[in-house]
Amino acid sequence: MKDIDKLFWDGSVKEVKQGYRFDKSKSEYLCLICGEVYEEGVIYPQEDGLYSAKKAIENHISMQHGDMFNYLISMNKKFTGLTDTQKEILMYFYQGLSDKEIVKEQGGGSTSTIRNHRFKLKEKQRQSKLFLALMNLLEEKNIKTSKEPNIKETKRNNNKQEFVAIHKGATMIDERFAITREEKDKILNRYVTNGKIETLPSKEKRRIILLQYIIEKFESNQEYTEDEVNEVIKGIYDDYVTIRRYLIQYGFMDRKRDCSLYWLKV
Repeated sequence: MKDIDKLFWDGSVKEVKQGYRFDKSKSEYLCLICGEVYEEGVIYPQEDGLYSAKKAIENHISMQHGDMFNYLISMNKKFTGLTDTQKEILMYFYQGLSDKEIVKEQGGGSTSTIRNHRFKLKEKQRQSKLFLALMNLLEEKNIKTSKEPNIKETKRNNNKQEFVAIHKGATMIDERFAITREEKDKILNRYVTNGKIETLPSKEKRRIILLQYIIEKFESNQEYTEDEVNEVIKGIYDDYVTIRRYLIQYGFMDRKRDCSLYWLKV
């Protein structure tokens, strides 16, 4: 499985809005949700027509993942920073409803309350722009510093302290997911031998790191039967039932009610 979560979080605002990015070095379009790839210059058959790579990935996102606004707003509130009320109001705005119509949809309230929500969301947008500008300036400063002579060790240390991307299906987001690449490497070296996990740690943070390792053995755009999931896990850890339960519990995978099919939660 590609590190699709990292690609998603590293994407620009434009790329996240459209749901894909174009990799110039490989001349391919990559879906930031599931990792599906469309190669520039190839014509792809879809439903009732033939499409270029760019149009094909746009169709793919629409057909497989739906409207990007709905996809993004449905993400965990720890990711969006939005309350349930703010999400609801934004959905009404996106549908083009007037303040009066929103009051009617909510079954009461006042238009002044809706206007207040509009004002607060605009304030949040302005704050977000400033925050993004600050973080971009910080990243540019770090890149500039990393190119200066005699700072190779500093660059290595910065890479070690980089946080591992949180999977988009995470059911909870807290300090347990504050995992640096250095921490991840240490835990994997400690618990993984010849590709297999010998023991499962009791500490959740370490367990999450091992689950991240296990989930890399699955493809993001594929469905698996329960037996197939078990076989993949057994190649890494003997107690496949426990691991399978954890993969669902921590939001790495989802499944049908009857457990007939499993897939990565993207």
